[in-house]
Amino acid sequence: MKILIVSATQMEVQSLLDKMESVRHSTEKIIFSRYKNHEINFLVTGIGMVATAYFTAKTLCNNYDIAFNVGICGSFSKSLEIGSVINCVQEHFSELGAEDGEHFLSLKDLNLDGNSEIMNESIIKNNILELIPKVCGITVNTTHGEETSIEKVFQRFHPMIESMEGGAFLFACEQEKIPCAQIRAVSNYVERRNKENWNIPLAIKNVNEKMLKILNAF
Repeated sequence: MKILIVSATQMEVQSLLDKMESVRHSTEKIIFSRYKNHEINFLVTGIGMVATAYFTAKTLCNNYDIAFNVGICGSFSKSLEIGSVINCVQEHFSELGAEDGEHFLSLKDLNLDGNSEIMNESIIKNNILELIPKVCGITVNTTHGEETSIEKVFQRFHPMIESMEGGAFLFACEQEKIPCAQIRAVSNYVERRNKENWNIPLAIKNVNEKMLKILNAF
């Protein structure tokens, strides 16, 4: 099986990469490796939806069987503990639209064509992946850290998590017709910025351990 693992930063997948065999770095953001009987390539896109959409789509042209987006996220819900691993299957580009005074107008409100919502309908047979909780999320250019904006975006979309790349990854996979999954771990809650409440090392540890179990289940 040929698998692509996409992350915004190498830090988010380093411990998984350390478990791979025959690791070989290329000059184009891609790290080639093998694991058991699988060819596994790592794509480090850089942060943000523009870089993620471009490099993911470009790389997927190389005939992959499955793609995974692996990383961390913020959670809008305290029901997801810090370190929880989730599979985000529904994404909204929450900023795509227009402001009209205090009101937000979606593309639909504006009668404009465009894709502001992505549903991942991929079918991937994997016993570990099937057990991971499925959630909805938003993809943003600016992560939320102010009470009023948090409340507004939650009322519009009722997201469980937010990231800066997830929707772009799903969009690229959808266009290239590649089965995919977005696997993330919660590093913080979406609230006024307070890094003392974050636990990025725990989130990275948990998502890498879960991804290794997913790979072992193929």
